[in-house]
Amino acid sequence: MIIVLKKDVSPEEMRKLVADIESVGNIKANTIIGEQSNVIGLVGDTTRLNEDDIAANDIVESVKRVQEPYKMANRKFHPEDTVIQVPSANGSVTIGGGAFQIIAGPCSVESEEQITEIAKSVKKSGAKLLRGGAFKPRTSPYAFQGLHDEGIRLLLKAKKETGLPIVTEIMSAAHLPLFEDVDVIQVGARNMQNFELLKELGAVQKPILLKRGLANTLEELLMSAEYIMAAGNPNVILCERGIRTFETATRNTLDISAIPMLKKASHLPVIVDPSHACGIASMVEPMAKAAAAVRADGLIIEVHNNPQKALCDGKQSITPEAFDKLVKTIRPFAELNGKTL
Repeated sequence: MIIVLKKDVSPEEMRKLVADIESVGNIKANTIIGEQSNVIGLVGDTTRLNEDDIAANDIVESVKRVQEPYKMANRKFHPEDTVIQVPSANGSVTIGGGAFQIIAGPCSVESEEQITEIAKSVKKSGAKLLRGGAFKPRTSPYAFQGLHDEGIRLLLKAKKETGLPIVTEIMSAAHLPLFEDVDVIQVGARNMQNFELLKELGAVQKPILLKRGLANTLEELLMSAEYIMAAGNPNVILCERGIRTFETATRNTLDISAIPMLKKASHLPVIVDPSHACGIASMVEPMAKAAAAVRADGLIIEVHNNPQKALCDGKQSITPEAFDKLVKTIRPFAELNGKTL
């Protein structure tokens, strides 16, 4: 249920209304203070609340029941875009709002020389965050699984060298102590519905980059975000990374329509992964342009200094030179939509 308040309502009047509602029991009221209006979003069993009784209150403009099962991720509860600040050496990196951010780096961390060289290169080209896999979920148990804690150590060295905040994927809640100095924790497509992991991440006050599952609906993605938010962490970044369809020419199919749909349904920032979306390096640039054109809040791109010899996903990785060209190419598309790159 959503309660829209009239303008110029005092904080004391708002607190009294919230107290009256929560006294009914098993209901949590979340107050959102906006520039145009103030909203109270109710989460829990609202069946015992009478809409007419609430609407009769002098400070209430309107009362609406929400049909969607997700509440905290719902734009109806939170009309204004969520803007997430990631601490960095130079202050913070903004994700959401009017910013268009690029996260770049290799699919997996392979060596200190590799990750540091790529970090310096992507930073020079305009990336504001460094990605790199320390734990790698692979279809084959015989494929390279990442360097694990050593990979995180090398990412942190690259961060110290460049000042770039780091983004890396978590596989298990048991690994959380290793992620203490990681700036953005990524939940991969295969773990999107690992609900126990999501609940644990709700207790971590760090930005969580949540990737859409290979065959999941947008509502299921938002419900996974809801798990994190309901557990106490509002800092969720949604990521469209392509879904599995009947098409075999590409690794996945980039659902470009997902971005405006998610923007309409939710206030959370939405970024796009064009590397996994198609699995072909030559398609990364046109897919990145498409993402910028439909008002995505950023990109996460795989960059490798020697894709032919990459230990993981070399086919979809672009070179530092190609990344530099891509950043220049997509800038007009982002700026056309009022985004600052």
